[in-house]
Amino acid sequence: MIWEIIKTIILGIVEGITEWLPISSTGHLILVSEFLNLDKSEDFKEMFDVVIQFGAIMAVVVIFWKKLWPFGKKNNAHPLNKSPFGQMIKKDIFEMWFKVLAACIPAAGVGLFCDDWIDEHFYNPWTVAVALIVFGIAFIVVENWNKGKEPKIKTISELTFTAALIIGGFQLIAAIFPGTSRSGATIVGALLIGISRTVAAEFTFYLAIPVMFGASLLKLVKFGFDFTGSELAVLLVGCVVSFLVSLFVIKFLMDYIKKHDFKVFGWYRIILGALVLIYFGAKALIK
Repeated sequence: MIWEIIKTIILGIVEGITEWLPISSTGHLILVSEFLNLDKSEDFKEMFDVVIQFGAIMAVVVIFWKKLWPFGKKNNAHPLNKSPFGQMIKKDIFEMWFKVLAACIPAAGVGLFCDDWIDEHFYNPWTVAVALIVFGIAFIVVENWNKGKEPKIKTISELTFTAALIIGGFQLIAAIFPGTSRSGATIVGALLIGISRTVAAEFTFYLAIPVMFGASLLKLVKFGFDFTGSELAVLLVGCVVSFLVSLFVIKFLMDYIKKHDFKVFGWYRIILGALVLIYFGAKALIK
């Protein structure tokens, strides 16, 4: 049991780091699981890889709470109206949430109806490796194309519903092809339509809340809630570790992109994708 907890802590650290950096948590978890495979059923491990993200979600909620909670008279720069009730409604935050929900529609539909089919056909090292490399190249190309250009959208409030839907379309790519990286896909989409890196990253964090919560809930329902004591301990430890690590990683990324572009993540993805292909290719030859 102690060794299982140690493996869970390592997996939680990997999840907390890779969920928010645009380098694919799925790709990393597949690789790490080759060497630190949990001694649990395949159904549990499949559920664990998704539900562990819940801890990472809570880190976003904690860090951006003031920008996410749409109620309260204090510091309400955009009240709904002057009535006592209206002054408690933060209109700008409600509008932001409507944009988030609009961006979630494409991926939510695919997740609800095609989740099992996608896992069966695309959740494999080859798809993950190709997705890592393709979107790694995309990051480099888009950043070079954007070099010297002034972003059209520099704040969350300037984000239009059209822009949110376009970002949601890119999120759909990540929902279908594991290894694409949800954050990577949405950031690339945002950069392509002239959104600043800071806004692209922040909106990606907000998008993660309903998407990852929904995905976690769906996996839990499919697995069932009849956990053994060992399974429950592993799940809770994984979520707590991913939460704590995510707190640091999110803050790091927001500081990093104020002075740097995303090309370093593009090169990293290409190298990782190549390593995945080499490792699993060699493994297949040996068999």
